[in-house]
Amino acid sequence: MNSPIVNRAASLAVIALFAACSRKPTDVAPMASPSPSMDPAGAAASMHLVPTPKAYAAPPAERVGVLAPSTGIAVGERVPELAARDLAGKEVTLSSLYATGPILLAFYRGGWCPYCNMEIHQLTDAYPKFQRRGVTPVALSVDQPEAEALLKATYVIPFPVLSDVDARVIEAFHVVRNVSPEDFASMKAKGVDLERYSGRTHHGIAIPSLFLIDRTGVVRWAHSDPDFKTRPSTAQVLAAVDAVGISKASASAAPP
Repeated sequence: MNSPIVNRAASLAVIALFAACSRKPTDVAPMASPSPSMDPAGAAASMHLVPTPKAYAAPPAERVGVLAPSTGIAVGERVPELAARDLAGKEVTLSSLYATGPILLAFYRGGWCPYCNMEIHQLTDAYPKFQRRGVTPVALSVDQPEAEALLKATYVIPFPVLSDVDARVIEAFHVVRNVSPEDFASMKAKGVDLERYSGRTHHGIAIPSLFLIDRTGVVRWAHSDPDFKTRPSTAQVLAAVDAVGISKASASAAPP
């Protein structure tokens, strides 16, 4: 589904999700302030220091596959035609992704979030298992591609990583959290300036959520939880894929 350019761009952007730092882990990853002599590329790169991935808790079985009140697109509903940009800056429509096979659309808060880093790391580790089921993970946040793609990387992310800087996709999926002025100031004090990550002033980020979308654009399974420290494990997600039976026609005979 991805070109080498997109894979490389995703790799450049999301290495921050998986490398370890020497500093004490926190719920947000600090950013450096660019020096006055730094060129624009160096300044953009300095916005994105590497967060330490942090383990999240798996929800109880009865909570898996449940949308938080007033969030998400319900199972059985068709997703709207939407577009975001890949890490090369190219516009990508959701329909172009799910047209070739089911996708697991994973909304994450941003590359500064250590819990999101761990989630995408886990999805990457489990990617062969998703492949055997004919499902492609797709990660999306409001982080801008131009800044993320400047990061040096050696860790290859094998699935699309999309940028929704104007929060249009997360709003359409009803999984936007509008950060309050107080929380924005608190995050900025810790080194996370949302405006510098997105390049926008809306202060909207995604509620961590997952949507399994079939080849016709219909949601077959969905989960959301405003508690960003609690997310389904990859084992729980794979079990949900199997229970839905979305990939029977495309899954290989290889064992899970």
